[in-house]
Amino acid sequence: MPIVPPQLHPPFNIVRVSHVAYGVKDLARSRAYWADALGFVVTEQTEHALYLRGLEERNHHSVVLHKGGASNVRALGFKVFEAEDLERAAHWFRAQGLAAGFIDVPHQGRTLRAADPFGMKLEFYAEMDQVPSLLQRYGEYRGACPQRIDHINCFTSDVQKSHEFYTSIGFRTTEYTATEDTDTIWAIWMHRKGGVHDLAFTNGFGPRLHHIGIWVSQMTDIIRICDVLSTTGHLASMERGPGRHGISNAFFLYLRDPDGHRIELFNSDYMTVDPDLVPKRWSLRDPQRQTLWGAPAPKSWFEEGTVFPGVPPAQPLLKAQPIVAH
Repeated sequence: MPIVPPQLHPPFNIVRVSHVAYGVKDLARSRAYWADALGFVVTEQTEHALYLRGLEERNHHSVVLHKGGASNVRALGFKVFEAEDLERAAHWFRAQGLAAGFIDVPHQGRTLRAADPFGMKLEFYAEMDQVPSLLQRYGEYRGACPQRIDHINCFTSDVQKSHEFYTSIGFRTTEYTATEDTDTIWAIWMHRKGGVHDLAFTNGFGPRLHHIGIWVSQMTDIIRICDVLSTTGHLASMERGPGRHGISNAFFLYLRDPDGHRIELFNSDYMTVDPDLVPKRWSLRDPQRQTLWGAPAPKSWFEEGTVFPGVPPAQPLLKAQPIVAH
C-alpha cells in the first residue's frame, strides 16, 4: 500500500521523542557502561533507578534504567506541546479502543500511559523537571559526548499498519524502503521535530525496540568512543560501524549495552521541517540504502531487539529480505 498523506492537524500535538525507560539486571554494571564509558550525565540515582541525560538536554532524563529481573523496555516517552494535549490524547486513544490512563512518574508532570495497536507502551507528558544544560561545560565531556536523544526505531510485524497509526497522530514520513514487486513498505522513518525521524519502524518480529538513537555533535566523537570502548573492556559491545547510512545520511555506530539494549550514536542527518516534504523511496534491493559505505550489518542487527514486558511479539506479515551491503 502507498505512503499515506501527512495529518497536518493531528488530534493532539506531539513535540518530539523524549525518553526511553528500560529494565536492566544490574544497575552498577549499567552505570559503568552508560555513564562512565559512553559519557551520559547522571542526573539522579536511587536504589532502583538511574536517570540519565545528554549534555545538551535540559529535561531531567532521556534514559531511565530500572533495576529488575529482566532486560526489557518499559515505555517509550514523548513530550506534548501543552497540558491540554494530554486530555486530547486520552480521549483519542480511548475512542480507538486502546488502553490509556494517567499515572505518576517521578520527575514528570501529569503523564498519560497508553498503548498502540500492537501493545507498545507509550508515555506522554507536557512538563518534566528541568536541569542545567551542560552544552558549554566542556570539562564535563567524556566518552562519546552524547548530546541528546534523537529517535527510536522499533521492529513491527506490520509496517503499513504502524505507519498509518502514527501518521494519524501527526508523525510525518521522510524516507521509506519498499519492495520492487509489490511496492510494500518494509521500513519507514517518521518525525515530529523536523529531523529525519523521531520514530522508525522496521519489518520484523515485533513489537520490539530495535534501538535508541543518540545525537553526537562530531564524527570524531564516534571515532573516539571506538578507541575508548576497545581499551576499557567494552570492545564486544560494538555491534556495527562506524559507517554511513544511505537512508538519513547518518554517520553511525551501533552498540549493545550490558543487557543487550541497542544504542545508535549518530550525526549528519538533515532538516525535514517543511510540511510539503516529499518522502524519499528506497528499493529493498538497493544495498546502499542501509549502508552507503561501511561493513555490512551482522545477523544480530536484523534479528535481535528488546521486548516490551507482557507483549508477545508476532512474526512479520512481509517475508521479504533486504540485500545486505558487502
